Amino acid sequence: MTSACPACIASSDASASTPASNISNIVLSLPTIRCAACIGKIETALMAIPGVIDARVNLSLKRVRVRSSVPDAELVSKIERLGYEAHPLQTEKLDNMTDNVANDLLMRLAVAGFAMMNVMLFSVAVWSGASDATRDLFHLLSASIAIPVVAYSAQPFFRNAAAALKVRTLNMDVPISLAIILAAGMSLYEALHSGRHAYFDAALSLTFFLLIGRYLDHRTRGAARSAAKELAALEAHTAERIRDQSIETVSIHELRVGDQLLIPTGVRVPVDGVLNSKTALTDRSFVTGESAAVAHVKGQNVVAGEVNLAAPFQMLASKVGEDTTLKRVASLVDAAENAKNRYTALADRAAQVYAPAVHILALVSFAGWVAWDGDVRHALNVAIAVLIITCPCALGLAVPAVTSAAISKLYQLGFLVKSGTALERLAEVDTFVFDKTGTLTIPGGTSDLKDLSTEQKSVAAALAQCSAHPISRAIAGSLRDTAPAKLDCVDEVPGKGVEGRWNGVVVQLGKAAWVKAPFEGMALRVGEFCVPIVTDEILRPGSEEAMRKLKDQGMKTIVLSGDKANAVNQLGQRMDFDQIASQVDAEQKHEFIEDLATRGRRCAMVGDGLNDAASLAAAHASMAPSTALDASRNAADIVILRESFEDFPKLVSVARKAVALSRQNFAIAAAYNAIAIPIAIAGFATPLLAALAMSASSITVLVNALRVRRIA
Repeated sequence: MTSACPACIASSDASASTPASNISNIVLSLPTIRCAACIGKIETALMAIPGVIDARVNLSLKRVRVRSSVPDAELVSKIERLGYEAHPLQTEKLDNMTDNVANDLLMRLAVAGFAMMNVMLFSVAVWSGASDATRDLFHLLSASIAIPVVAYSAQPFFRNAAAALKVRTLNMDVPISLAIILAAGMSLYEALHSGRHAYFDAALSLTFFLLIGRYLDHRTRGAARSAAKELAALEAHTAERIRDQSIETVSIHELRVGDQLLIPTGVRVPVDGVLNSKTALTDRSFVTGESAAVAHVKGQNVVAGEVNLAAPFQMLASKVGEDTTLKRVASLVDAAENAKNRYTALADRAAQVYAPAVHILALVSFAGWVAWDGDVRHALNVAIAVLIITCPCALGLAVPAVTSAAISKLYQLGFLVKSGTALERLAEVDTFVFDKTGTLTIPGGTSDLKDLSTEQKSVAAALAQCSAHPISRAIAGSLRDTAPAKLDCVDEVPGKGVEGRWNGVVVQLGKAAWVKAPFEGMALRVGEFCVPIVTDEILRPGSEEAMRKLKDQGMKTIVLSGDKANAVNQLGQRMDFDQIASQVDAEQKHEFIEDLATRGRRCAMVGDGLNDAASLAAAHASMAPSTALDASRNAADIVILRESFEDFPKLVSVARKAVALSRQNFAIAAAYNAIAIPIAIAGFATPLLAALAMSASSITVLVNALRVRRIA
């Protein structure tokens, strides 16, 4: 038995089909899956179908990608027999359905709460001494409110319980539904037969508190957009192919190895290939993570997703389709996301043994009292009280209440938590891996210009303000108090620098090799004189203090960057990292993270570039700055909203506190059950008292959850 979704507990049945001759990739939407256990059930069932080569479920996107020769209809039928809804992918319908779930739960919660308060007013009158016809009238008025409200508000539990019973198994919603139905049904029977007690308020309060838990759970488990999906934005859909001295526009699916392509200015490279022109200048940040343009010469490789920054160039296709670098990175991200989806939440693990125990207790109580005094009516009241007292309100609130409070606290600190299990995974982390550029450092940097003369500063300011390059912006910022010189014929050479004329003299600001300076790095040339421009990246505020605090928390820290060794080593030594690695690309970063996992490390990745996306998805937990590219932000569990890293260690503190409080809540629920269950079984608790006890335990759990907000 599994615990979270009714469909999870469905058993796989054999199915056979005649394989078709062509293999195709099919994507189906699965809007009703809710937990990690769903993944294994669906994948196992689909893989059992002859003709299915591969099946991968993405929980965050709520869809399954199947590579098979089996018709869509047969795959849909197989999934539906497991108890899930499935249909060919319609992204708009899927997104709308996800949003509607929260709205639907909130509406049912509001209706249940309003009805509960009104029925309690009638109950107060009965408790105050109303009897005979007056009491019966109040009971009937309560019934007229409670019965339709229970039928409406408790539908999420009824539907899930029915789906579980349909495949002859139990889940958490079965005892919940049974307790609600029996409480309402027994109360209606008492009201129609002038009974002294009716428990409509018990049925409504039960529904109300359970809906709170379900709503909080849905909010914390809200599906985040996939990072793999964002990589599709980097893929060109058409290409300019050269044939017989003419150019034709074709779909990238028509390209073959050896095709000669033309890449216009500003266009993305459609496939991997070899440069066939003399030179080229491209933006390869999605591979290297570095913002500097990359200069190529004839014979060098260019990869899919790069952007041509200069003149049009020609290339020969060497890798097409699924073999391109872009596709491989997307595949790594997708596989890593699926692996992370298999993490079983604390509440799911705790609930696995709960449902059978509840039913056994209620059944034993009913049978015992029938055998003891033969009063079926009293025995049924005892069984209802047991079901209500053991109803998993506190259990259902234990984790969602803490998680919601912790997420709210972290948002105040500048962290946006996107994943429902992120805090549980972060609390288990023992290693932090950081990207450098854009993460620990802010792109652009500052410039040390104190050795420049007044005239040189004036010329440098004038040249720098004519370029949007990060280093130029940094120089301009450093010279904001300097009056720029008046220049003529200013021109920017992409990837090289800026040049112009000042008082008839050629002036240049850019790479030392370009301005023909006898040194490396950046240089300013004024006529025949060259002076070095010393640049240094800005260390993100609070980074050094954050690294020290992470070490105090027992963390191992690693910097993993695509930048050059010299820059990475300087930063690593300055911040006392335990390990330093430079000039690593997207696939190498992903392999590094996976290697840490195989060695038993629980790793958290912090990065901002597309070359970090696969690593962010593969890590046990992951974070990205708000300035990160879309794919990286969506691969991350947590988005860092503030520029400063000052409060970064509080992520770990809050996560650990949240897990500790969740376990405390489980202990509170267990202690409550240990006291209340014997009282209910002994017949000393009516369903109404059971509902009050259940409400008290739920409120206790909610109050305890708020303690996570006290972390300074």
